[in-house]
Amino acid sequence: MLNVQTQESAFRTGADGEEMVARRLAKLNSEWRMLHAVPVGDHGSDIDHIVVGPPGVFTLNTKNHAGKNVWVAKHSFMVNGQRTHYLKKSRFEAQRTTRLLSSACGFAVTVDPVIVVIASQLKVKHAPSGVHVVGHKRIARWLRHQPAVLTSRAIEEIFEQARVPSTWTSTGRGRQPPR
Repeated sequence: MLNVQTQESAFRTGADGEEMVARRLAKLNSEWRMLHAVPVGDHGSDIDHIVVGPPGVFTLNTKNHAGKNVWVAKHSFMVNGQRTHYLKKSRFEAQRTTRLLSSACGFAVTVDPVIVVIASQLKVKHAPSGVHVVGHKRIARWLRHQPAVLTSRAIEEIFEQARVPSTWTSTGRGRQPPR
C-alpha cells in the first residue's frame, strides 16, 4: 500500500512539473508549435513536451525536484547528491524522436534534447555534451534566444507529422495525415 502511494505521489509531482513547464511554453508566440505528453512506442512511454519553432525541434523532459538541489556537469546529473540517468535518457529520447520524425516527414529532422529542471537550486558546473539543461522559469526565453534554423513551412510540415499518432508507434511510421 505504501508503494502505491509513493508511485502515485511521484506521478503527481511529475505531472505538476509538466503543467508548470506547459504554462511557461504558452508564453511563446504563434511561430511555435508544441505537443504535450506524446505517447511513443508500444510500452507506455511518453515525451513530456515536443517543441517546434524557428530554432528547430526539441524534446523537453521535465524534472520536478522542488525543494532539492540539482548539480549538473559534463557527464553527471545529480539530485541531492544522488546520480541519475537523466542525461542518457534525454539523449535517447531525442535520438528516437529524430528517427521517427525524419521517417514520417521524409526528410532529416534534427531534435535537440532539453532537460527542464524545477529545483530549489540548479547548478550547472559544465554543460553536458548533447543535452541542454534549463531552469523551468527560463525555458521560454531560452528557446526564443536559440538561433533560427527552420522556415515557417518546415515548422508546419514537422508539426503536422508530429501530431499524427502513428508517427510515434512502431507500426505506423511515415503515414501522412488525411487531407
